[in-house]
Amino acid sequence: MKSAREICEALLRQKRSDRIEKAILPSEVKIIDQLLERGLELEEAYGELHSKLHDHSLALKVFFDQLLSIAAFWNPEANLEARKGRLRLIEVNRQIAEMATELASLLNERTELKNHSGFTCDTHYHPVDLIHAAAKENYSYEHWVKEKLECITGQFDLKYWPSLSEVVQVIADDAARATPLPHDVVTEAGTEGPKAGLDGTFKAFFVALQESSERNYGLLPRTFALTDRSVASLMSCALGVGPDKVVDSTYVKRLRQRQRERERRQ
Repeated sequence: MKSAREICEALLRQKRSDRIEKAILPSEVKIIDQLLERGLELEEAYGELHSKLHDHSLALKVFFDQLLSIAAFWNPEANLEARKGRLRLIEVNRQIAEMATELASLLNERTELKNHSGFTCDTHYHPVDLIHAAAKENYSYEHWVKEKLECITGQFDLKYWPSLSEVVQVIADDAARATPLPHDVVTEAGTEGPKAGLDGTFKAFFVALQESSERNYGLLPRTFALTDRSVASLMSCALGVGPDKVVDSTYVKRLRQRQRERERRQ
């Protein structure tokens, strides 16, 4: 009879072969290799996993999918990149708001000059003209939308349409009030702290497991939970944390306790 470690490692090797065959997720292949290299350290965790999930079809596979995904894409380095992306998004929106406001002002000034300076220039003045020009390489637009939009344009003179400066000002206002929001609850959990680090990785892992639970129409049993010791071992090995820096059960226990306290306050 196969041991829990043999069963878990066989599943990991199967996932490894599948990813290599399909030439996908090399970062997860690296995580699998790290887990396989440190199998002796994980025997206790594998034993707990198998005892709690062997009766549930596909649940063990789902667990490892989440472990691999979090370790690959929510490790501290990836977490730092996500936070940089959020800060950059804030800055880009700020620049868009500033530049679009300036452009709207320039468009208004150009209109005044064309109307009162004695000179004009052949530039777009109708918002639909802009749409036509922007979509000229779009086959679907040219063949399905353009003609219908032109019919509407011909029915209403310019006073019924926003000016180009008004359109651009809406872009400015939209960017000015925009706030970066996470795509999902895992991203939210992983980036909620003040800085990137192991805390974010573990938080993302806990939420990923919750999202995979039967409570959320997933495949992990509703009552499934791993001990702090097993979580610490699995994540330490998956992240390639050296034996001298392995995260212990006390760290995981404190982190879980802080999360419970935060959830009660919300």
